[in-house]
Amino acid sequence: MITKHEQILQYIEGLPIGEKISVRQIAKALSVSEGTAYRAIKDAEAKGFVSAIERVGTIRIEQKKKENIEKLTFAEVVNIIDGQVLGGRAGLHKTLNRFVIGAMKLEAMMRYTGPDNLLIVGNRTKAHELALQAGAGVLITGGFQADDHVTKLADELELPVITTAYDTFTVATMINRAIYDQLIKKEIVLVGDIFTPFDQTVSLTVGDTVNQWIEKNRTTLHSRFPVLDRQLKVQGIVTSKDIMGTDKDTLIEKVMTKQPITVTMKTSVAAAAHMMIWEGIELLPVVDDQNRIQGIVSRQDVLKTLQMAQRQPQMGETLDDTITNQIDVSGNKEEETYTFEVTPQMTNQLGAISYGVFTTIVTEAARRSLRARKKGDIVVENITIYFSKPVQMESLLEIHPNVLEVGRKFGKVDVEVYNGGLLVGKALMMCQILDRQ
Repeated sequence: MITKHEQILQYIEGLPIGEKISVRQIAKALSVSEGTAYRAIKDAEAKGFVSAIERVGTIRIEQKKKENIEKLTFAEVVNIIDGQVLGGRAGLHKTLNRFVIGAMKLEAMMRYTGPDNLLIVGNRTKAHELALQAGAGVLITGGFQADDHVTKLADELELPVITTAYDTFTVATMINRAIYDQLIKKEIVLVGDIFTPFDQTVSLTVGDTVNQWIEKNRTTLHSRFPVLDRQLKVQGIVTSKDIMGTDKDTLIEKVMTKQPITVTMKTSVAAAAHMMIWEGIELLPVVDDQNRIQGIVSRQDVLKTLQMAQRQPQMGETLDDTITNQIDVSGNKEEETYTFEVTPQMTNQLGAISYGVFTTIVTEAARRSLRARKKGDIVVENITIYFSKPVQMESLLEIHPNVLEVGRKFGKVDVEVYNGGLLVGKALMMCQILDRQ
């Protein structure tokens, strides 16, 4: 049975792109309380169906596909730069393809401005007017307002004119940072990108018997199945170990593993891999917010994806990427060491290397050292760090990893860090190894 929350989400998803919605309107249209409507609208915002803009309201926007995640809508720009919409509210849902900074003569500015662009400019009325006529939105910096005829034109053309108190440089930096963050999100592979949909999987119900498991095992050659109730909610997992030695007429509900670990579409593949390693499981059901099955993801799917991710070129760089890319190899193969220069951005408020940066350095050194001996990635299970001397900015560190023990599924590494020949820190870590077959 569909819940009121799900009914509201379906209703919102069915609204035309660009339509304005409100808590009161939803509550009245679907005969639900305003509290229920509010929670559903917030959920829709999290899912990317709508965008809430201060002093404007909530509007239905197009849900972006992952390959187009770096493209922003006018509504998202308003939220990023704390802007105020002066005109053209009906076009807030539109997607931008290009940003143009108006720091040039008017003729040159218009040469670069076209449809689906956003012109970022100060109080230059003629530029505002020409940009709108060219099919572009306008972002006015410095807190300036638009002339009345410009806002009227924006309303007619359904192209937003936005104002912000920030200067042009700050606005460009804020938008660039937002796009960069989106690119990093795009690179992170989620379970929703690799899972097998429910209609392509095989499952059992709580009313089935062991005999049904045997039949499905014979036809599919699989031994693990999610167990569902009538509402398609996951109630358990059943494997060959669970049914071993039981009577064929035994109900699956009696032998299954209840309350199994599940993941959602938005769970990262790395997190799913972590669960599988720690719990020693081969299959994870993929569920929605109501624990209703969406599909499954297998250990094989996860391993294959992690291998592919290692070969992909990176478009957006995280802080960890920045740090690990600056670690250089030195020494010979028998005694491999690493060097790292501490830049000002990697220090704390006292000018010494930050704890997080130091942890990333020693973890990366351990990872590389273990990979030289065994193919696979590591997940740190336990790490103990000792600081003996403060490390100042612009210090050149030498990192010496020493593999104490390595097995099929785990490794123990001791890492020593030197500065100018003096020991400044040490780390001892236990790592789980995600083996690559």
